[in-house]
Amino acid sequence: MPRVRRDNFLGGDPHDGPMPMDFFVWVLRSPERVVLVDTGFNAQTAAVRQRALIRCPIDALSDVGVRGDDIQDVILTHLHYDHAGNLDKLPNARFHVQDGEVEYATGRCMCFQPLRHAYAVEDVVTLIRKVYDDRVVFHEGDQPVVPGVSVLKIGGHTKGLQSVRVNTARGWVVLASDASHYYENMEKQRPFPIVHNVADMLAGYARLTGAADSMDHIVPGHDPMVMQLYPPICQENPDTVMLHVAPGLSV
Repeated sequence: MPRVRRDNFLGGDPHDGPMPMDFFVWVLRSPERVVLVDTGFNAQTAAVRQRALIRCPIDALSDVGVRGDDIQDVILTHLHYDHAGNLDKLPNARFHVQDGEVEYATGRCMCFQPLRHAYAVEDVVTLIRKVYDDRVVFHEGDQPVVPGVSVLKIGGHTKGLQSVRVNTARGWVVLASDASHYYENMEKQRPFPIVHNVADMLAGYARLTGAADSMDHIVPGHDPMVMQLYPPICQENPDTVMLHVAPGLSV
């Protein structure tokens, strides 16, 4: 489905034209453990939502020598369909999520179609089953997950949206997720139109800036520019980039 600029900014855009959207998952790896940030969506959801799926994101972990059953911790930035699918492919993982996100995705707000549209009910149900299996870790606010990795409760886009702060070889990187879909949302203070609380979304931009070492250390949730700025892990695989290396262009 072609995407244009008016789809990505609250109030539309006077300079309308094509503005595509990419979908990411991120692997955080140390000698001690492997953490996955978000889990993408599957082929069935891609067909329903008319999204292009290059490959299963969990299968794609093999590009960095990781298998689904190697993952010990998964940070779900929020429970929208494009961030919380494929949970069944991670048999040994604990899932980290904000209290407010589960409350939002299972509570009265989901009585309203515009608010529930970006959620896939089967993904939410799957997570609730993990709760009953003692495999969900709930967070309330900013908290550490493992050494060098913490979650930042931002809200805005959804009630319990969390970004991820990571200590890397080049300093503190912040994976914004949908706190800022594109660089432009944050840089020009122009919120993305799927939003639970506009004030929280706007305040979140400053939170991201304060948590990262520089603007070049913030990675937005869906901007295709990320794939242009960061180097691929190898030339044969341009779909996997390295965030612990400084971006090649100024953003």
